Amino acid sequence: MKALWSLAAQSLWSRRLTSGLTMLSIALSVTLLLGIESVRTGARDSFSNTISGVDLIGGARGGSLQLLLYTVFRLGSATNNISYETYQHWAEHPAVAWAVPYSLGDSHRGFRVVGTTEAFYKHFRYRRDRGIEFADGRAPSGIFETALGSEVARALGYTVGQKIAITHGLAGDLLQHDDKPFTVTGILARTATPVDRSLYVTLEGISAVHVDWESGAPPMPGEEIPAEQLEREGVKIEQITAFLLSAKRRVDALRLQREINTYTGEPLMAVIPGVALAEMWRTIGYGETALAVTAFFVLIAGLLGMIVALYTSLEERRREMAVLRAIGARPSSIVMLLVAESALLTVGGVAAGLALTYAALWVAQGPVEQAVGLTLTLGAPSQLAWIYVGCILAAGVVVALLPAWKAYRNTLADGLSARL
Repeated sequence: MKALWSLAAQSLWSRRLTSGLTMLSIALSVTLLLGIESVRTGARDSFSNTISGVDLIGGARGGSLQLLLYTVFRLGSATNNISYETYQHWAEHPAVAWAVPYSLGDSHRGFRVVGTTEAFYKHFRYRRDRGIEFADGRAPSGIFETALGSEVARALGYTVGQKIAITHGLAGDLLQHDDKPFTVTGILARTATPVDRSLYVTLEGISAVHVDWESGAPPMPGEEIPAEQLEREGVKIEQITAFLLSAKRRVDALRLQREINTYTGEPLMAVIPGVALAEMWRTIGYGETALAVTAFFVLIAGLLGMIVALYTSLEERRREMAVLRAIGARPSSIVMLLVAESALLTVGGVAAGLALTYAALWVAQGPVEQAVGLTLTLGAPSQLAWIYVGCILAAGVVVALLPAWKAYRNTLADGLSARL
């Protein structure tokens, strides 16, 4: 058996260009297949670990997936705001342990501005039990103070003590609140979640920059209210965008959800984060399936290329087969030789594919995480990935049976007379 594998390796080396190209096609197919699986797994883990310990997300009535996206992932916009009094009603509910309000809608150079309270820094959790920490400085407490996510500070080069102006809305820098600048008081530690790509101010700060705006329009020249005249205690908070709730007992979450959804004060809805995430995966499941099918077709093309390479080389190798027969090799040994060559090509392609996959993940890990907050792990392949590898190895052996069967028939027909 050892001699068989040695002979198969030497045979492949004698045709190293063809063998190398065949192995490369298998490696690229494996890289695509395992890369898609790694990205899919990383995406699910990253999204699932973005928020923890939250039983309900509440906001204006609309789509549950939309509420999850703009509240947790800062994607899209809210259909409407809700009154601050309504938020206080639910924050003070006897079954609620804590609540975190969010006021969204403004931005700064492409990053979202989030108005919130001290409860965000105290109660927000990600990756199960990790809380918000500061790499530098402290949480904002003054009316015109802000804390930056780590990616905001890195991308824009901001430091503690710097003054910045936020933009009204999300459409570029057309309407600036530059008459009421914010001072950076802290920079959050990196979380690898959407938290890193936002700026955080107080709810009073969000209200203060809009205090002299009428119906969403900026004040006329000379009618602005100077920032010096505004104090936190004198700013009235009228609206917020959404809120996070944690129930004192997990069994109360469904009851709270039903009460919020049927609230008569104003149209509200509450969603359970895990249920909304499941809906999101169902929504994008077709895209995942399409990518997986594409990868499988690429893999099939690579395996077919190996069949073609083995099959077309048989005519050139008839003399080789005849010599092997002449020195005592049986037709079954010829079959085993071709199967061994196919197995070596497949194993080599899979090994190269795994190496390429991890190299690509290592190179892309930092840029992808900074760009979209998606964590690409470099751990051991998932169980599904190992199943893929096992199926590829088995397929590599099976596809060799066709050229092996032809070689078997040739050696029986040729005997010791090779056709030249």
